[in-house]
Amino acid sequence: MGTTQLETVPEPKYWHLKTVLSEALDSEFAVGEILPNERELAARFGVARATLRQALEQLELEGRLQRRRGVGTTVAPPRVGVDVGSESGPHTWPGAPGDAWHTEDHACVAAPSTVAQLLDVDTEAPVHAVRRSRMTGGQQVASETLYVPAATVPAVPTDEQGTEGAGGTLHPTARARTVLRALHQCELGGQDRTVELGSARADDARRLDRLPGAPVLLVTTRYLVDGRTAAVSLATYRADTCRLSFSDGDAMSLMAS
Repeated sequence: MGTTQLETVPEPKYWHLKTVLSEALDSEFAVGEILPNERELAARFGVARATLRQALEQLELEGRLQRRRGVGTTVAPPRVGVDVGSESGPHTWPGAPGDAWHTEDHACVAAPSTVAQLLDVDTEAPVHAVRRSRMTGGQQVASETLYVPAATVPAVPTDEQGTEGAGGTLHPTARARTVLRALHQCELGGQDRTVELGSARADDARRLDRLPGAPVLLVTTRYLVDGRTAAVSLATYRADTCRLSFSDGDAMSLMAS
């Protein structure tokens, strides 16, 4: 099998254009300024629009640009550091003191197939889904769904009825907090995380004010009790604004998307 001499491989046109655009961003545009439309940019740099889009997507991935609904492509501010680990330490449940997340609502759903495998539950079995969001500098930078099977919190019925008695129901936010409080009664044995690059799904894109398909960082956290997975968190972070860090002692691995 022959070998490829990397120094002889020409630089892709979009990659060279990315460098040129990056220099233009530094010298001609301010943070928050809207870039000209694709047609104007393609004409200015003498490239096809497909090549321009590749360069813009790369700059967005690197956090230099942001695409916003109804606004266009703007120059992004510097990425903010976001600590993925809990301020209370690596052996705490979601919702513990120091948790930076805001609890939004609750639903009983069938877990996605990948989550069902991690939880070792049937794909049709209802699980608690607690949705939370995270703000930094007044901007939502992440959304999360925490999946908790009924076996982990047996005191919280998956049926919406009966939680207040006499047929009453709890508000979704209150019910979400009930699930979190029940989790805190379990002895957490540890947690592990994986991080991968992905694309924003429609629901997450709407919550994060992104366009569907925009680059995001996907953090999957398994919470362990007695060696089994007791809950799974799927968190989506904005790749254009976030620089993730991990508290000391947090277990973490990186996965290629």
